[in-house]
Amino acid sequence: MIRLVGLLLVLTLAACSPRALEPRFIDEGLPQDLADWGMVGVRDGRLAPAEGVQPYELNTPLFTDYAGKLRTVWMPKGQAATWSDEEAFDFPVGTVITKTFFYRKVADGAVSPADGLKLSDTGEGLDLSTVRLIETRILVRRTGDWVALPYVWDEKQKTATLKRTGQPIALTLARAGRSDRFTYQVPNVNQCSGCHATDHAAKALQPIGLKARHLDRDVSVAGTGFNQLARLEAIGYLRGLPAQRPGGVDWLDEARPLDARARAWLDINCAHCHSPTGPADTSGMYLTPAASGPRLGLCKPPIAAGQGTGGFRYGIHPGKPDESILVYRTASLDPGAMMPELGRALVQDEAVDLLRRWVAAMPGGCG
Repeated sequence: MIRLVGLLLVLTLAACSPRALEPRFIDEGLPQDLADWGMVGVRDGRLAPAEGVQPYELNTPLFTDYAGKLRTVWMPKGQAATWSDEEAFDFPVGTVITKTFFYRKVADGAVSPADGLKLSDTGEGLDLSTVRLIETRILVRRTGDWVALPYVWDEKQKTATLKRTGQPIALTLARAGRSDRFTYQVPNVNQCSGCHATDHAAKALQPIGLKARHLDRDVSVAGTGFNQLARLEAIGYLRGLPAQRPGGVDWLDEARPLDARARAWLDINCAHCHSPTGPADTSGMYLTPAASGPRLGLCKPPIAAGQGTGGFRYGIHPGKPDESILVYRTASLDPGAMMPELGRALVQDEAVDLLRRWVAAMPGGCG
């Protein structure tokens, strides 16, 4: 009898203890619990990557309503991505990418921006006493194609559950003496293709941030500094790393030229759509690093902007940010005009200011 009670106690404790983090590739089905993937998990009051799961950050991150992001990538043993100079690396089947969205906690249930946190702050995990978890998105390279799955965290910050239809979350953002109520929108699985289907004809999903120019950055985790591309090569996650790397631009680095900073922001926030192959290809306005002249929007009349022009004549009117459609749309919250049209319910004031100064500094004008 005593032995039976002891066995039941052991089983009960095992059932209540946190699941061991063990990264795994799931090629089929729709796992309902984020923990099934074993990539990130809650331990001792922190959300942290599993052993062997590599956190990373971007030179210039995509804006999502001032949310912070803990990004990770994992591949099965012996698998590696193949280098590309310009496009996202070619990742093998079995690759699992995660992105956890969170805010800082403040009084009265409000949150504050967390997008300024770096890998040195988050790479060892997120202290759940100071942050509010919102969602974790999985992008997995399955045998057929990439698949995107959004998981929403519960209020106790213990588990995250699959929400294929998305979920609106009412939040209050406190910043710089102001308070904004807004609805954070967890995307449904179809909306993921609005950004990640970077080839409009193929319609297949692709990673956006895992490109050389976004990853070429020196970072520090647990007091150890390294270059991210060199690190990926060293752990066997990347093949073909060239001796000369492209370098990247942090859009907040005021030591860099204004043009480079503005173009870096447009690249990560807009170029996956505004490219020769992207969903916004019909606009004829490309915001890729190589675009120039009318393709960049300089003195270019709108083709497919509809009501989103604001009544202005050109995508970018050099020297006149108040008459440039690009500036107008990034500063708008009108659903028929705002750009990017997905992934935000707030205006990134700092980016609008940067774009205004960039356009204002452009020489010349439109005839």
